[in-house]
Order: sequence, then C-alpha cells, then structure tokens
Amino acid sequence: MSFGSIVRGLIKSNVEFVVVGGVAAAAHGSTIITNDLDVCYSPTDENVKRLASRLRRWRPYPRGIEKGLPFIMDAKTFHITPILTLSTSQGPLDLLDRIEGVGDYAAVLKQSESVEAFDSHFRVLTLRALIAAKRAAGRPKDYAQLPELEALEALLAQKR
Repeated sequence: MSFGSIVRGLIKSNVEFVVVGGVAAAAHGSTIITNDLDVCYSPTDENVKRLASRLRRWRPYPRGIEKGLPFIMDAKTFHITPILTLSTSQGPLDLLDRIEGVGDYAAVLKQSESVEAFDSHFRVLTLRALIAAKRAAGRPKDYAQLPELEALEALLAQKR
C-alpha cells in the first residue's frame, strides 16, 4: 500500500483533488492511523475522465463487493456513484465528490491548503474543515478523533 504512489499518480494525470480524512489529519500532525486514502475530486467531465483513466491502470474494484462481478471504471461510474470505496493495486482509495460538513468540491478546495509530502505538493483539507467533516460524519470513529484534532488546532492557534 502506498499513499504516495496514489497521490503522485493523480498529480501526474492532472486530476483535481483534495486529500481528506486520515492522511489529511496526519499532514497536520495527527497520530491517527488510516488504512485508506480519502480524496475529494472535482466532478467536472474532464477531471472525471482523467481520474477514471488513472484508476483503470490500478485495477480498481469496489471494496466489500463479492469478487468477480463486472465492474467498469469510466466517467459514467462517477456520475452514478459519487462515493466510491475501492481496492486498487496501489492500495485502498475512497473517492468522494463532496464532504459532509464542508460541501461540494469547490467548497472543499476553498477550505484546503497546500502541503508537501510523498515527494509531491498537493492539497489537503484544513484542520478546521477536517474537524467540521468529522463532526458531520457522526461516526464513533470520527468522534474519537476529535479531541486530538482539536488539540492540534489549539496548538497551531498558540503558535500564530
């Protein structure tokens, strides 16, 4: 599993995306361990075509679905399934066209910042927006992460 290879591949394919979830939290200093890369993508036709083309190279298949069923990775897949949880040859990847508590891709992009990691520059959700997303998701695992994320936010505020 290589989050770096996924990020670099998306960048190489000129995919418009923002990293959200655990990897975004780690970029802000969190110790949260994640098993997948969560990405919010721009749903424009051209971007979705670039994304689908890149993903086909990584042999995607929906996680939690019986193996061997037909699955086609193309632009239409994104239009009928705006949230995809995939297994790929590069590792687990979750693709979302909006983030609960933040909004659609345009809102996510506005609430993101550039970071350098995996030998690449890319955008991640800000800590404040990540906290809002975790609250809005309402899952126990997200609530469990809030104290650490809020502590990081307080530390960053003290440094400013």
